[in-house]
Amino acid sequence: MGAVLFYHLTRDSIAQTLGQLLPKALAAGMRIELRGREMAALERLDQQLWQGPEEGFLPHGLAGGPHDALQPVLLTLSDTLQESTTCLMSLEGAPIAADEVAGLTRSCVLFEGGSPDAVDHARGQWRALTEAGCAAEYWSQENGPWEKKAESAGS
Repeated sequence: MGAVLFYHLTRDSIAQTLGQLLPKALAAGMRIELRGREMAALERLDQQLWQGPEEGFLPHGLAGGPHDALQPVLLTLSDTLQESTTCLMSLEGAPIAADEVAGLTRSCVLFEGGSPDAVDHARGQWRALTEAGCAAEYWSQENGPWEKKAESAGS
């Protein structure tokens, strides 16, 4: 069964964290879906990604276009993965299922540490996924650089 990495954001924004994670995933040849819960938030993220530095350009697109399956990074509200997706990143509490984690190269849950509701929701996702047999890692930037704080081996 696959593993899911939880990123507890306490210093950087989602866009800043994606600026670190996405280039590594793209360099590894992954096709990524960024699954959100609200279109307005995905549209803001789309603009932030377009405004990044030219040398750090992250090719991406919003779902709903004619070439969704070809996008290296697809921003979507859909609960159905594109066939070409190898990495799913759940943003702001978007759902992620154990069967998705099992079938992907990488899965991530990014959540804002300053929101008690977001933290509680992420804890619920951790429980649900680990109880379903997924291996999980919990990463925090509370003390500066990213640090692995916990892990569950899954079954």
